Amino acid sequence: MSARPEPGPPLWLLAELTYRCPLHCVYCSNPVDYTQYKEELTTEEWLRVLREARELGATQLGFSGGEPLMRDDLEALAAEARRLGYYSNLITSGVGLNERRIAALKEAGLDHIQVSFQDSTREMNDFLSSTRTFELKRRVAKMVKAHGYPMVLNVVLHRLNIDHVGQILDMAAELEADYVELANTQYYGFAYANRESLLPSRAQLERAEEVTNAFRARIGERMKIFFVVPDYYANRPKACMNGWGSVFLCVTADGVALPCHEARMLPGLEFPSVRRHDLGWIWRDSPGFNRYRGDEWMREPCRSCPEKGRDFGGCRCQAYLVTGEAANADPVCDKSPHHSLITDITARAREGTVKVETKPVLLYRDDETSRRLSAQKAKDPV
Repeated sequence: MSARPEPGPPLWLLAELTYRCPLHCVYCSNPVDYTQYKEELTTEEWLRVLREARELGATQLGFSGGEPLMRDDLEALAAEARRLGYYSNLITSGVGLNERRIAALKEAGLDHIQVSFQDSTREMNDFLSSTRTFELKRRVAKMVKAHGYPMVLNVVLHRLNIDHVGQILDMAAELEADYVELANTQYYGFAYANRESLLPSRAQLERAEEVTNAFRARIGERMKIFFVVPDYYANRPKACMNGWGSVFLCVTADGVALPCHEARMLPGLEFPSVRRHDLGWIWRDSPGFNRYRGDEWMREPCRSCPEKGRDFGGCRCQAYLVTGEAANADPVCDKSPHHSLITDITARAREGTVKVETKPVLLYRDDETSRRLSAQKAKDPV
């Protein structure tokens, strides 16, 4: 067993600028109780976070949320990111982006914009986000291209849209996308609450991969397509964030620093706020960031597994959500004693796609639902 490693620099900083969002996506990865985290960092506090993270060695910066365009200081933050030497990426639904703002972001030095779609059809796109935003997203995608940004299109896949992969890729080609991320849903936040309705069948997943590979062969190098397989159909877990507290640092809207964007759900861990501590101490010395570094924390079968240096025991949040204990082996791994919890779930994923007209029972990301779930959590914590 090795000693806890000395952490290297946090190469990737995710700045979750706000939990406010005009969309209500059923797979949102924000915490379901996001409404209790209300006091957003000020502009000056965010500027200090950017400086301290850059001093630690961060080079990649993602502006995320919620919807980061809800912040009217986004342009100032992008300008500071350019001055500090970050490569900056705006991760957006597109709502709130117009000619004035995209020109200002370009002038500020923003490097990259990723636009999310929910589907290739207006009906499913708007159903999944509970908004009328499909045409707006198409306009924004064309605007991004017109302003000289690479067109990066993201679609989260699940059983309600995965059979539309061919049409999604056709839409991406029409919009002259340079990169497409087909990101199968990862089951955290609202996605976990809606897991029974969102998890595709294995047959759906295999068909979607076949369609994607055929499209790649046809289109060649004109478009880079990334197909992210859902964890639940793997036999080994992902190396979550390349290891806990290894290269990834998330700062939430209210200033809590996390080693992954889902970690604040884990019981028994207190993560520090950038309002009370500098990022150097948080990254190197705080108990939360050191809790799952190295392998001293591991239980069997991870502790003696020859693959632990590759997957680091998998995802702590997934282990907690599925097994009830964050220190357990990620149940996706077929060596885990809890692996049957995953195979039972995938066995229930029936073949076929739920139609919009059937209105599957879904929890939408909205303030009322969040407050209700927060009250339930306070009354009966897991």
